[in-house]
Amino acid sequence: MAHLLGAEALHLEFPTRVIFDSVTIGVDEGDRIGIVGRNGDGKSTLMRLLAGRIQPDDGRVTVRKGTTIGMLDQADELDGSIVVGESIVGDRPEYEWAGDARIRDVIAGLLGGIPWDATLGELSGGQRRRVALAKVLVGDWDVLFLDEPTNHLDVEGVAWLAEHLKRRWPAGQGGLLTVTHDRWFLDEVATATWEVHDRLIEPFEGGYAAYVLQRVERDRQAATIEAKRQNLMKKELAWLRRGAPARTSKPKFRIDAANELIANEPPPRDTVSLQSMAMQRLGKDVVDLLDVGVSYGDKTVLHEIEWRIAPGERTGILGVNGAGKSTLLGLIAGSVQPTEGRVKRGKTVKIAILDQQLRELAEVAHEPVRVVIGRQKTSYVAGGKEVTPGQLLERLGFDSAQLSTPIKDLSGGQKRRLQLLLILLDEPNVLILDEPTNDLDTDMLAAMEDLLDSFPGTLLVVSHDRYLLERVTDQQYAVLDGGLRHLPGGVDEYLRLRRQADAAAPATPLASAAASAPPSKPAGLSGAELRNAQKELASVERKLEKSGQKVEALHARMAEHDQSDFEGLGALTAELAQVEADAAALETRWLELTELLEG
Repeated sequence: MAHLLGAEALHLEFPTRVIFDSVTIGVDEGDRIGIVGRNGDGKSTLMRLLAGRIQPDDGRVTVRKGTTIGMLDQADELDGSIVVGESIVGDRPEYEWAGDARIRDVIAGLLGGIPWDATLGELSGGQRRRVALAKVLVGDWDVLFLDEPTNHLDVEGVAWLAEHLKRRWPAGQGGLLTVTHDRWFLDEVATATWEVHDRLIEPFEGGYAAYVLQRVERDRQAATIEAKRQNLMKKELAWLRRGAPARTSKPKFRIDAANELIANEPPPRDTVSLQSMAMQRLGKDVVDLLDVGVSYGDKTVLHEIEWRIAPGERTGILGVNGAGKSTLLGLIAGSVQPTEGRVKRGKTVKIAILDQQLRELAEVAHEPVRVVIGRQKTSYVAGGKEVTPGQLLERLGFDSAQLSTPIKDLSGGQKRRLQLLLILLDEPNVLILDEPTNDLDTDMLAAMEDLLDSFPGTLLVVSHDRYLLERVTDQQYAVLDGGLRHLPGGVDEYLRLRRQADAAAPATPLASAAASAPPSKPAGLSGAELRNAQKELASVERKLEKSGQKVEALHARMAEHDQSDFEGLGALTAELAQVEADAAALETRWLELTELLEG
């Protein structure tokens, strides 16, 4: 493959430390590279070096003659006086840019809800970031550098971006380098992964799943000081191999080697034990939303919501911005009152919210970490083992030197991890996570998920991070058109429903300009085969709905059952396991049929 650009013997120092030392790396035609590593180790700096935005102290970067480079940089600032349309297409007349398929695709994928003639200064930070991404993507570049492109994108936006990048260049052409903490996105677009650590760049084949496998192999052969990270990555790998069929069926890493590594690795969560502990702590009543609605004046946000949240339930909540997710969380937490219906809470319920505001840290911002932690309880039970706050801090990436650091001087990711720890030490039995992944790198996300695996209560998660949702929750719901809908098919079903809603919605002038060709019949299916597949899909969805009702009924029976009757509880647990296994088989078939029908 033809060489596009490369770096030879790069050396770069900042006043306090060396970032890179004698780094040599290259990018060839067809490369799709994801860049991972701890925050502060130099991922964004590496991209700026390769793109020519900063110069190394030693070594050199070479670019093939005529190669064009486009970059989305976190440091880029757009002129607030320019209107959206001008910032993306310049002064080109509409008939010209509207005839460009790439521009239409980008506008449709990124600019929904953003006024075309608004000035950038009128937009929110997230909207400006989407405009900046669109501005880069409409260009015809040989190499794209994207620094955190999924920031401020919802689940749909991330899925669109992955598809756009996969079809942007013909096979074997173009180059992509992206820094992102979105592990699902990495697995979708990357064919290689670079890990930036300890002044060097270590290349791995494949996306995130393949990187995890190879890193486990590397750590197995390393010194004993790597043992803790090895075990965490093995647990992550075990989940990847046992996770959604759509992911594990992809031949991105050697299956035999993966199976050997995780042969004795238990599932990430002991679901039965956690549910039993949750029922002991919560009883049978958690929070019931009974025919609930919320309106503000003439605007109805939620209506006819019926949701009986079970002890030990682990649920992810999806929905576009403004759909009502925050209102739904407010109803559960008690900060929002319904305008119709009622909310019933169990007497023992203790709710905690991990949100984006870091309120828990505001009053102690000037105090060292060790002082704040010292006020908490001396031990916490995680995964059936008693651990100290110091051990939990270590699991979340804090070293001994950071214990004396004032909280105000911590990084955003450190504050987020400390916030989670303080909440867990308070031992809530209902934990709500509202976009918890901000400011965390992939290692810290894995550590946080590992800690949440042992949380013995009800867990509700709102996040645009698809990997996190699928990793820590057992089921997903969507807020759609003011109602709450169960998603047996998970995120894939949600995206399908959103595509159907978009197709049924009346087109705006901008959407009309961006419209692509109508979908065709799935390739390879005759008319009869198509009808049969559609009928089977409808049947599977009905069966999944009944399975969900059976699971809820069994949970209720277990909650009401005499907890000292271990034989009876064992029979109910076995019945629940069988129903869940049947549901898992149905979900697998649902995914197969959905992929078949979408062609």
